[in-house]
Formats: sequence, C-alpha cells, structure tokens
Amino acid sequence: MIENLQWTREPADYSILDERITITTAPHTDLWQRTYYHFRNDNAPVLQMETEEKFFSFVVKTDFSGSHHRFDQCGIVMYLDAGNWMKGSVEYENESFQHLGSVVTNHGYSDWATTAIPADVKVMWYRFSRREDDYCIECSRDGEHFSQMRVCHMWEGAGKIRFGIYACSPEDSSFTAVFTDMRITECAWKAHDGQQPDE
Repeated sequence: MIENLQWTREPADYSILDERITITTAPHTDLWQRTYYHFRNDNAPVLQMETEEKFFSFVVKTDFSGSHHRFDQCGIVMYLDAGNWMKGSVEYENESFQHLGSVVTNHGYSDWATTAIPADVKVMWYRFSRREDDYCIECSRDGEHFSQMRVCHMWEGAGKIRFGIYACSPEDSSFTAVFTDMRITECAWKAHDGQQPDE
C-alpha cells in the first residue's frame, strides 16, 4: 500500500518505512476554507493514494504523543483540491482537553463537527469508508471497536478520489505525527437497513 502513496504537498521532514510513516509538521500549516473564520488555509502536507473503487474502507492508527500546542493535529484525509476535501483528527487544545472532530469542505466552504475528549488521549484509530459519493468517518481507541463521527456527501467525490493521511500545526508549533497499521478492507460501512429510498 505504501508504494501507492504520493505527496500532494511534501513536508521538509518526514520518513516512510514499510510499517511506519512519520510527518514532522511545520508551523502555520493548515486546511480550512472560509466559514466563520473567513480565512483560507491550504498548505498542510497530505500523503494520499488514488482509487476509482466505489466501496471500500481505509484504516490507520495515529500517534500524536508529541502534540502540545493549540490546533496541532493529524489524521485521515480525502483531499481532492483546495475547495473539496474532508478530514478527521484530534486537535490539541490545552492540558485539559482536545477536540476529536471532522471537517467537510464542499465547493470552498468548510464545516467543523467536534466533541471534547481528555488531553491525555494520544492515540486514535480512524476508519474512512466510501459508498459511491457518500462517506463515513469513524474513530476507535483500540482499532477494533469503531464509533461514527460523520456521514457526509461529497459533491465532487463520485469519480476518482485521493485519500490518505495528513498532519499540520496551524499556529507557531511543530510536532511529529506517527502513522501505522494502515490497511484497506472491503467496505465496513454497510448499506442502510431501514427506511427505503424515495422513488
């Protein structure tokens, strides 16, 4: 799998081994488009692979023990272009708590859905699943039991996509993010069993 990964933006400091990828963030790197804050940031390093497969899941374990400054973050990403992407991560806030959340950006506008978790959480697994142009992000503390973070539609996500990992430090900070246990599986996000679609 690692041999299929390509940089969208290559950081100055990283390592790629068979079972372990590290990214050391540069200060003032981020992904965000317009909403609420009104700024546009599009310079975070992103390492991804391409696929046209319509149904699959991608799992990765993140270790962010080094995060220590507000908004330090790392996680999963699907970056199509500056105006169309999604990510899931833990963002450091302070010594008491941090934000486990996801951002979905469609046509140049980002949203951010979060929940507070304790600051002593330093490892998180993510599972990114695709069903055609709909997507699901889940998280897990142990890599076995996953909880839903987000279900969303990507307006430009129906064809070939790119997905993978990212890390960044939006403020004056730097840390080393560690990614391991990456794998692609059949789609773990099964078809909805309940109300039938409208005709």
